[in-house]
Amino acid sequence: MRESQKVSSQVKRGSAELAVLTVLAQAPLHGYEIAKRIRQQTGGVVSFDVASLYPLLYAMERRGWVKGSWEQAASGRQRRYYRLTPEGRRRLQPLRREWRAFFRALNRLARLADA
Repeated sequence: MRESQKVSSQVKRGSAELAVLTVLAQAPLHGYEIAKRIRQQTGGVVSFDVASLYPLLYAMERRGWVKGSWEQAASGRQRRYYRLTPEGRRRLQPLRREWRAFFRALNRLARLADA
């Protein structure tokens, strides 16, 4: 990845909730798979290490946006899978609108046609 494509940690922290809720809206996943999907779906521009992802998942669980449960994976290993709750789905829509408005404003400011 080129240096210009790296995302600062401050921007990443602000976008983490959107990224996690978006991938969990597609399917229940365990932490490593959440990080992997985010990296894949953003072409590697956005990535989270698992160590920083779990505190975010725990906080989102406390807010009622996700629900974690221990399940046995196909490998036989116990993994904590996270599912989006109805409250998490309700949070996702305004969050998407906020980020779209933010990027539109940045595009106007930078006078860019495309982000």
